[in-house]
Amino acid sequence: MLITIKKMTADLVKILLLTVFIAPMLLAAGFGPLPVSLKGAPVPEVPGLLDGPDPIIIDKEKAIILGKALFWDMNVGSDGVACATCHFHAGADRRTKNQLSPIGRDSALPAEFSFRKDGSLGGPNTTLTKADFPFFDTDNPKVHTGTVIYNSDDVVSSAGTFGGVFRDVDRFESMSDSCDHSIDAVFHVGAKGVRRVEPRNAPTVINAVFNFRNFWDGRANNIFNGSSEWGDRDPDAGVWIKNTDGSVSKERLRLINSSLASQALATAVNSVEMACQNRTLADLGRKLLFRLPLEHQHVHWNDGILGNYAYSTEGQLRKGLHTPYYMFIIQAFNPKYWSYFARDRFGAPPPSSATHNLPYLQIEANFGMFFALALQLYQSTLISDDSPFDRSARDANGIPIELSESAQRGQEIFRKSHCALCHIGPNFTLSAVDTNRTLQKSIPEAFGNETFTIPVKGIVTLLASRPGIIFEDVGFSATGVTPEENDPGLGGFDPFGNPLSFSNQYMQFLAGNESGVVDPYVEDVRPCDMEFALARADLNDPHPLIFTPADGIQPQTQDTIDCFNPHGAYVPTVEAVQAELEKQDRHRFLSGATGSFKIPSLRNVELTGPFMHNGGMATLEQVIEFYARDGNFDVDAKEFSKIFSQSHLSFDPQQFEDLLNFLKSLTDERVRYEKAPFDHPELFVSHGHAGDNILITESNPLDAVLAADEVLVIPAVGAEGSAEPLQPFENYLP
Repeated sequence: MLITIKKMTADLVKILLLTVFIAPMLLAAGFGPLPVSLKGAPVPEVPGLLDGPDPIIIDKEKAIILGKALFWDMNVGSDGVACATCHFHAGADRRTKNQLSPIGRDSALPAEFSFRKDGSLGGPNTTLTKADFPFFDTDNPKVHTGTVIYNSDDVVSSAGTFGGVFRDVDRFESMSDSCDHSIDAVFHVGAKGVRRVEPRNAPTVINAVFNFRNFWDGRANNIFNGSSEWGDRDPDAGVWIKNTDGSVSKERLRLINSSLASQALATAVNSVEMACQNRTLADLGRKLLFRLPLEHQHVHWNDGILGNYAYSTEGQLRKGLHTPYYMFIIQAFNPKYWSYFARDRFGAPPPSSATHNLPYLQIEANFGMFFALALQLYQSTLISDDSPFDRSARDANGIPIELSESAQRGQEIFRKSHCALCHIGPNFTLSAVDTNRTLQKSIPEAFGNETFTIPVKGIVTLLASRPGIIFEDVGFSATGVTPEENDPGLGGFDPFGNPLSFSNQYMQFLAGNESGVVDPYVEDVRPCDMEFALARADLNDPHPLIFTPADGIQPQTQDTIDCFNPHGAYVPTVEAVQAELEKQDRHRFLSGATGSFKIPSLRNVELTGPFMHNGGMATLEQVIEFYARDGNFDVDAKEFSKIFSQSHLSFDPQQFEDLLNFLKSLTDERVRYEKAPFDHPELFVSHGHAGDNILITESNPLDAVLAADEVLVIPAVGAEGSAEPLQPFENYLP
């Protein structure tokens, strides 16, 4: 079917896409991809980390011990915040007080808190209740035509640090850094500063090792450079190496499949999450090196990783480990990264520091690398693959047969409702790029059937949306949770002015601007692996959605072995792309980055609320209602073949319940009961402040201008787990 159209409305585009591209594939799809177990799924490899002639880590066990200690240690933050502070509950955060941020990340909106549903003003130190959710509500939440009765642009996220300007660290005693504190312009109640809150909901770290990139916007680069989250984008990145002649030099590091390490570096120095402003990773190294890990926190004697190093004995909990941090580092890491002991090359703390005249050691200068890679190895142990869904026997068609009858029906509904088109593969997400790509040949049914398959080989694809055919990063999607101005998501930029999106870089590449490509994977994108064809040689006439010979096309430069779409092994010429970009109302060569976010795993989703990047839904029921009604907002990048009104969920309570029960079958009981590898040390978590959102009643010992913390005590749990199961988020809401 060839159509020549100079101008089409969004509705006409939708009709064309449905009749020419989408409908035939969906009819062939049947129930779509088949969910499969995660047991035995390959974890993405990191060449050079543990293998090769000169590996970075020489003792994996010691590195994992180091990583777990650092993840849970409250000394890591400037004022008692651990990495685990935002990830202590099934890898996520279930706190309910002082968890509101007024806007999303990089939002175009003013930083003003919304009114709550009861008419009161939300804001710092608010205690959330069940009645506050969802943040977008209508008089009929299961249908798209409902009248909006409430819409908040606030975000439910995680309280972190008080902030302040960094001055110095205490190397031996105090948990808190020396910082100049002041009342934050946004996060304060009256004349008391409260802890700042992140502008996006904290997703679970469990199974995050499978993600090609981390953070909701993917800014935690797949390539770890040793000193920042930006991979090859950062021109100044590198680590200090002791050479064979005894000298030292700074060299670039390039470890692939190390997004978790990139993520770790970003959080450790973030002035909202963990640190006072201007604190460096070298300062953190100086603070921790000679301390005993977890010195302020009980460690269970039967902790699955830390138990052998704990002071605790059976029946007697004690604080800390008996081996200092520096010993774990020198045991775990190649000596070339820490064995230069002169203080002559690595800089020094700021002049305000009491140790300004004591320059950094190599081991301090490289602490960011030790910290990040140890955390990555520890988090790589947090794989949840033993849910009832994983344990169930399967029939000849691969269907689990030991789930409840309702959950078995729910899996069919999950497929029929197109949930499996995004929540695909053994980790239930397209963001597990490397693992999905590896498994597509051996488990093809997990990615489609003989007539319809979801491509998972590449990092960029073409998809159908309201404006036309859009480029989208594999593993990211726009579902219309919030308007684009609330949070651009993947449409954001790094500090160097480069787009976060692979798709936006790829568009620059095709337009002849190779300097616009800052991630090395982009130039290797094969057009023939995309869901829709960008250009086709077998169409002679002009086409509104596909480049043809009439526009100017050429074969892709990459090989065509095992192409997903052999007809799509072409790209437009640079001239054709540039001509297309000059059109004001085009329906091809469009970006879907803005408003798109990383597709989360559904494993343990029963326990990992609040949901979505803005944390605006408290229950799984609210999530299903969201998808049943076709989302909240019609953002341009929303894929109408995946996000659409679903009457069977809106009007059939049994199907709704069945889908809910299938999602609950993805909960691993080891996670629910915090059994190894999900056991952990004791943790004290700030949970709002003394008083409420109107009045603070006590001052903080850190500084009189700050509010006193209220604290949740998370007890130490050993490998055998806890007698008290973790509950869904809504159970903690008053």
